[in-house]
Amino acid sequence: MGSIPKNPHAGVLLGAPGVKGKRVTTISKNGLTEFMLSIISKKQETKEPFYVLDLGEVTALMDKWLMTLPMVRPFYAVKCNPDPALLGSLAALGSNFDCASRAEIESVLSLGVSPNRIVYANPCKQESHIKYAASVGVNLTTFDSKEELDKIRKWHSKCALLIRIKAPDDSGARCPLGPKYGALPEEVTPLLQAAQTARLNVVGVSFHIGSGATRSRAYEGAIASAKSVFEAAVRLGMPRMKILNIGGGFTAGSQFDEAATAIKSALQAYFPNEPGLTVISEPGRFFAESAFTLATNIIGKRVRGDLREYWINDGIYGSMNCILYDHATITCTPLACNSNRVNLTCKGLRAYSSTVFGPTCDALDTVLTGHQLPELQINDWLVFPNMGAYTAAAGSSFNGFNTAAILTHLASSNMN
Repeated sequence: MGSIPKNPHAGVLLGAPGVKGKRVTTISKNGLTEFMLSIISKKQETKEPFYVLDLGEVTALMDKWLMTLPMVRPFYAVKCNPDPALLGSLAALGSNFDCASRAEIESVLSLGVSPNRIVYANPCKQESHIKYAASVGVNLTTFDSKEELDKIRKWHSKCALLIRIKAPDDSGARCPLGPKYGALPEEVTPLLQAAQTARLNVVGVSFHIGSGATRSRAYEGAIASAKSVFEAAVRLGMPRMKILNIGGGFTAGSQFDEAATAIKSALQAYFPNEPGLTVISEPGRFFAESAFTLATNIIGKRVRGDLREYWINDGIYGSMNCILYDHATITCTPLACNSNRVNLTCKGLRAYSSTVFGPTCDALDTVLTGHQLPELQINDWLVFPNMGAYTAAAGSSFNGFNTAAILTHLASSNMN
């Protein structure tokens, strides 16, 4: 086996806020299982669930973004996963940040990030949070109503503003946002006029086609709509807008490639010669989802004929809330650390239709049904890949199972 290629970001990340001072284990490209086994061997008593964050995956994703969409500056959506090591790594790699609350702004600033690298991208903000943003120098935010303009005029009148418009088509998104946010076409001009009257500085347009978007053509319609807002501002005699925020909706893989193609085509069509235009975005799951892997311990088992039922120590009220709230489809693989040390992944063994329950006393806490798994025993483990997006961030402590207490171990593939 050859040596692991040297990662040019290695030194930067190891010294990043949120990472510096923590143990980062270098692993080979396929070394995640071995690393998890080393963690499990040290958890013989408690056997609590844990995450692994692969910083090498984060750097690879940033490289992919910069290579594919170099004209779009990413502002990572903190709500997706606010893990300090992830935030610090992204900051060190040059990402900016999309924050939606005082707490999110505080967490980013605590890492030494300049406030001018933050967009306060919540169109409806608590007044005390607006005052806080003003006090720390976060000077770019979004709005989609006259009532929001009134709050901003009162508490942060020097703030630069992005008018949030409703994307024409977000029906293909896993989590559509249009029903809650975004000015309708007929509302745009009155809102711009209201901002003029209030002497507020509208510097650009923002939209979001929905989280987990599946129809990349939605970007084209939204960018076309944004162009019409730029033109409306010119007709009203406002200063020329200079920021286009194309929001989120990105998922790593083929969907991102398709989205990038659609975005570049639309920018060329609608903003071919826009002087001084800055294009920004709010990716969340693109950077977080595949970087995290979750390991859970099997704490219970029941056999009913050919059906196997297992209980694990994380579930719907914890990390797997993504099944309900993010409409996620999750999967898992076995690590038979207790019952089959010779064949840990149970390769080649008979599979049974299995149900996997979470640990709480609610029957809703069902993680998987009809999932094919080998015969496993209590104290074996189930490993869930791609668990970084809208998982632990939205978990609870229902029934005393505290999602926030789940530890994250740092690894780095392709980084030495």
